[in-house]
Amino acid sequence: MSKYLGATCKLCRREGEKLMLKGERCSSSKCALAKRNFPPGFHGPKGRPRQSGYASQLREKQKAKRMFGMLEKQFFLTFLTAKKRVGDAGENLMRLLELRLDNVVYRAGFASSRAKARQLVAHAHFTVNGRRVDIPSYRVKDGDVVKVKATHQRNKVFNGLGEKLMKKNFQAPSWLFLEASDLECKVLHEPKKEDLEKNVNTQMIVEFYAR
Repeated sequence: MSKYLGATCKLCRREGEKLMLKGERCSSSKCALAKRNFPPGFHGPKGRPRQSGYASQLREKQKAKRMFGMLEKQFFLTFLTAKKRVGDAGENLMRLLELRLDNVVYRAGFASSRAKARQLVAHAHFTVNGRRVDIPSYRVKDGDVVKVKATHQRNKVFNGLGEKLMKKNFQAPSWLFLEASDLECKVLHEPKKEDLEKNVNTQMIVEFYAR
């Protein structure tokens, strides 16, 4: 399967805002956007040109796609699924993206970024309802329990993670119930509108695909 192999920080600079693709680094002074707040490339320092309606829609779609670490085909297929659901297509799209297993792992605090969560899931560190799942795009459902495999909890990646989450009083989203001491979380219900990403204009994504 193909994947993006370029510099991660270029994606944030292209969109002009932090997409939190590198976890804690994005909140530090090492963030590339803090040092060079202009688009990548030779003409980047000249500033951002005025955007047309189409360009604004494209940038919004690219931002959401990059935020969740997806390529175009997978993102578009997710949009088609969202469109078939009852309700607003844009909200349904963000809801389906939030229900991806790699995103749940990230939201539960088991990984510092979605890219890291995707890697951990692909390396089969997690179970869903007691069964191993190594597909990052796996869609969780109400009542599903996501847990770090018992045999992997002593791995250096997870060793002491439960205590760390409890110490800093980490709060998972309202639609997840986190049991930090056991490194597991339960999906209580699908994310509501207030639980979705606030900095993505879903209407512009819908308009982009409606051309």
